[in-house]
Amino acid sequence: MTTPGPSPVLPRTGVLPRGVLAGYALGSLVTGAFGTVPGLLLLPYLTDTLGVAAGVAGLLVLLPKAWDVLVNPVAGRISDRRGSRRPFLLIAGLLLSVLFAAIFLAPFGGSAASGAYVAVAFLAAATAYAFFQVPYVAMPAELTDGYAERTRLMTWRVAVLALAILISGALAPLVVDLTGGGREGHRWSGAFVGALIVVGTLATFLGTRKADVRTAAESEPSLRAQLRVASGNRPFRVLLICFVVQSAGIGTMLAGVQYFADHVLFQASGATFLFAAFVGPALLVMPLWTAVGNRWGKLRSLIVSSLLFAAGALLLLASPALPPLAVYLIVAVIGAGYAGQQVFALSMLPDCIAYDTERTGRRQAGVFTGLWTAGETLGLALGPGIYAALLQISGYASSATGEAATQSDSARLGVLLGFTVVPATLVGAALVLLRGYQERMKA
Repeated sequence: MTTPGPSPVLPRTGVLPRGVLAGYALGSLVTGAFGTVPGLLLLPYLTDTLGVAAGVAGLLVLLPKAWDVLVNPVAGRISDRRGSRRPFLLIAGLLLSVLFAAIFLAPFGGSAASGAYVAVAFLAAATAYAFFQVPYVAMPAELTDGYAERTRLMTWRVAVLALAILISGALAPLVVDLTGGGREGHRWSGAFVGALIVVGTLATFLGTRKADVRTAAESEPSLRAQLRVASGNRPFRVLLICFVVQSAGIGTMLAGVQYFADHVLFQASGATFLFAAFVGPALLVMPLWTAVGNRWGKLRSLIVSSLLFAAGALLLLASPALPPLAVYLIVAVIGAGYAGQQVFALSMLPDCIAYDTERTGRRQAGVFTGLWTAGETLGLALGPGIYAALLQISGYASSATGEAATQSDSARLGVLLGFTVVPATLVGAALVLLRGYQERMKA
């Protein structure tokens, strides 16, 4: 039996000022950079620069991120009880910038010691990120109670998110190459992304200072009680599970970008070109997705964009026989699908939160977003783990020289399948879970 989802028929609200829209959206410089660069650089950094075996490297990337599954709901609970969420953005964001740069310092010489250091530094950075991301994602439900206005706010946010992915994802590997590669190049790249995080932190903290925040009268008395309420919200639950599975698919593709560029395309700076192809067109289709959402509704639009992503990923199976230009065009189609996924999933989340607030009268957006960001973090962490497992099974050879080793045919097949079939399967199959989410569209 299908449980009705949040109703879009909510009280009419004023339009959010452009300053608030831009200020909030610029926080995606932080979430985009931290959500993208570790998934892009960290696994190949461990296997091709520090000499860590692929299977072990996958665990070192997965475990610190999995820690956030426990930390994020706690961060949500704490931010719910502190009133304003903006101080969390400032303190956690600045701390994250320092810890992110520390991940790539590589102060030890051996592969074992270097791998352990990366795991500890990444764990600390992931903890700081939880206390930025959870309050940040909770804010839209309190900035406006308008169904359409949340879509507008998320469109701004995802547009900046796409820009952040383009800047961090395309330039971080380029910085590595331009500063000598290896350990030294990664140190400069870590510092570059840390500076980008500082810019995003200050921009969203200052940009939202005049926002008119709406809050519910009270919050649930305990974390356990809030988790019980969240688990009882079936639309939220099915949307969350779908998003986690799809995030795992996206994380798998992100983890494979450098490997795909090195061992399938055989192009210098191929990772930079892939990211430009992925994100650049996504910026252009944002207005189109907004129009599609207004016409078809968020749920149907999420399904369409997800299928577009999956179809494009499967087309990339033909990459070894295609010219690079054709590959980049297919990646652009995948990027357009990804943009739609982000817009509609993220705009459906505050609908679920508002639905619960309307039903209970309690302020618990932080716990819902804590669970959401924990799920997203878990999915994005599972991606590199899945990809690393495929590399290990297919016989991928690690290297401590800063350059990828020559690979066998089976290893190159593992690189290809991990970048194409696995993401397509996860993103497409997750749509089955949305049967429990139904919008009551306005007549």
